[in-house]
Amino acid sequence: MPHKTIRGTIQYTSKKPDRMDQERGREYFTITRQADGVEVMHAHCEIDDSPNVIRDIVMAFKEDASPLDCSVRLSVGDRFEGSGWMRFTDTTAELESINHRDGRISQKIELERPVRWLQSHPICGDSILMRRYDLTKGAGKQRMDDMYLTSPDHRGATGPLLFKAGFSIVYLGEEDVTVKAGTFKARHFQVTDTAGELPEEHPPYDVWCTADDDYLFLKAGVGGYMQTHYELVEVTRD
Repeated sequence: MPHKTIRGTIQYTSKKPDRMDQERGREYFTITRQADGVEVMHAHCEIDDSPNVIRDIVMAFKEDASPLDCSVRLSVGDRFEGSGWMRFTDTTAELESINHRDGRISQKIELERPVRWLQSHPICGDSILMRRYDLTKGAGKQRMDDMYLTSPDHRGATGPLLFKAGFSIVYLGEEDVTVKAGTFKARHFQVTDTAGELPEEHPPYDVWCTADDDYLFLKAGVGGYMQTHYELVEVTRD
């Protein structure tokens, strides 16, 4: 086969004292690396917390994680919230969408620099984002600008639209990590410095991914008012 596909399931749980380790959602994903180097991510995401969220994503990106195109369909509280399509070139980002709150939306943004990553909110994509960190510089903190989100909401429960943001990625090194899907050599990253970039500051977010070219999501956690945990529970690699 000229392409390679990873299939997996991620479990969402709570770390709040009154809901410790209770399941609060799940995600089913595939990531296919084609012979031309383009990768295509499919993700079906379910958040049970009220109002519940169902999100379906199809996103294509280059090996360095820079986006090519993306489609999003979103339901909130078992009601259609929005649907949209995005396309990116080195000089332009554009969107066509419709959502429950705002109706039809068209955006065309002229870019000074190419978009480095599109955060479309599936958890499996959070580890792919870490490809943007330059490992040749070792452990430390690197600023990430020229990023876009499909929603500034922490649950990705609005839009879709194109929302520009920036933040920092901290690389904390390698370690062995055991999750329900197995034991892996992992890289540990943290997303931070979102103050002033989002309507509400996101607490520091720790992410572990495989220490290889796949950057496969293994686990993640966030504290603060969110107190959530995410873990890879099943995976197959073709």
